[in-house]
Amino acid sequence: MRLRREPNIADPDALYAALMEAHRGLDEEASRRLDAKLVLLLANHIGDEAVLREALHLARGTIPGQDKAPATD
Repeated sequence: MRLRREPNIADPDALYAALMEAHRGLDEEASRRLDAKLVLLLANHIGDEAVLREALHLARGTIPGQDKAPATD
């Protein structure tokens, strides 16, 4: 299985609004914990390690086999 990269959310704006609402009133540390918990919950739901590793590489901007992420401006 490969990571699905085409749009697949019926209402992305509503989802974004719900995500922002979940962060409302949280300090930076609590907000980061919420993000980490959400990532782990969704990773568990996906359950396919190859898909998760592909997503990690894409999110970080690396290619498997490279030692470091590319420099950013």
